[in-house]
Amino acid sequence: MKVINYEVKNPLGIHARPAAILAQACTNFKAAVTIECNGESASGNNVLQILALHAAKGSTLKITIDGEDADACADKILEALNEIQPKDKATKVLRIAFFGTKEYDRLFFSELSKDKGEGTYNVDIEYFNSRLTIESVGLSKGYDGVCIFVNDEAPRPVIEKLAENGIKLILLRCAGFNNVDLDACKEHGITVLRVPAYSPYAVAEHAMAIIQDANRRITKGVNKVKDNNFSLNGLLGVDLHNKVAGIMGTGRIGQIMAKICKGYGMTVLGWDAYPNKALEDQGLLTYVTKEELLRKSDLISLHAPLIMGEGGTYHLIDDKEIEMMKNGVMLVNTSRGGLVNVDALIRGLRANKFHAVALDVYEGEDSNVYTDHSDDMMQNSVAARLVTFPNLILTSHQAFFTREALQAIAAVTMENARNFNEGLPYGPAEVK
Repeated sequence: MKVINYEVKNPLGIHARPAAILAQACTNFKAAVTIECNGESASGNNVLQILALHAAKGSTLKITIDGEDADACADKILEALNEIQPKDKATKVLRIAFFGTKEYDRLFFSELSKDKGEGTYNVDIEYFNSRLTIESVGLSKGYDGVCIFVNDEAPRPVIEKLAENGIKLILLRCAGFNNVDLDACKEHGITVLRVPAYSPYAVAEHAMAIIQDANRRITKGVNKVKDNNFSLNGLLGVDLHNKVAGIMGTGRIGQIMAKICKGYGMTVLGWDAYPNKALEDQGLLTYVTKEELLRKSDLISLHAPLIMGEGGTYHLIDDKEIEMMKNGVMLVNTSRGGLVNVDALIRGLRANKFHAVALDVYEGEDSNVYTDHSDDMMQNSVAARLVTFPNLILTSHQAFFTREALQAIAAVTMENARNFNEGLPYGPAEVK
């Protein structure tokens, strides 16, 4: 166990930015971190609880770190405490128009943007429910930047209008940037910053959760029981143990999915445009060609970025690739819908090629994502066709949706805004 006693020196106390930096420092460790102040306590990895301590200048934080990696965690916390020392640098307040926002976005971003002054994020946020499109881009007038998500649209005509409205910054509160015309941004001097990683565990865990749902027909079984039907007909699944998992895209999320599959006792194959030899050295996976992975895998999990153009990953899975797969294969996609040709997938489903398919994303999903259509007729023909297959599970782009991920997205996005505002380096957040 490690204990750190820290006197708060920041004139604003442990306000939004210090709380976010502390929480992020604790997130990636197994050790349990408790922060005590004025008779109250907070979990070290929960930014909202840390803010609720109301730790003012002059108060003392007692930080207790207990776990196998307590030393490493304590070092990270000390780095964070040094980072939150006040710095004499006055900056203007950056005005940001947030598009496509939901209540859960406001929960974290509002807390992080409420303080102004020395050492804060110095950001004013105006929330808009509508997605960024050519119809809604006029709302950006009068702001310094916009913040958008995966289902917002920023092709050239939108970028040109943003530039005309004086926008100099696009903040992506996600990792992907395929919805932004980068060439147009360069031409108009618009900086594009993203969240390179938030919680890869959230996405990989969701991938395994939904493919196991589809494999073991769990949702179907639950619905049968609700109808007082306890028959097992139609619920037959397969063991994952001793099967072969194919991971297409072996970045951070793909690596975690590979570890999960290893935990199930699976043999793991990997394919990536840029293989990471260290993963083979660790015994995590074996790299093979795309064709070999498709032929040998019982479970195929997609974690590649969506890259358009020749040699890209658009329609990475098409009729030809589905034909190569084993009969009774399982396929899960929690990356980008455009990786899979949805018409080819439907043809494969109709031909009984798949034992199970689990999709958190699909081609043509944009009009549905994060929108409640429960009182409407189903207008999206792709979704309407997909949900008719009993061996397919469809979720609404929710793989990222954990508290840890939302907290990280908010903190990194606000750090990106601050770095832009203060002329600081962008690091891996910059999209070029």
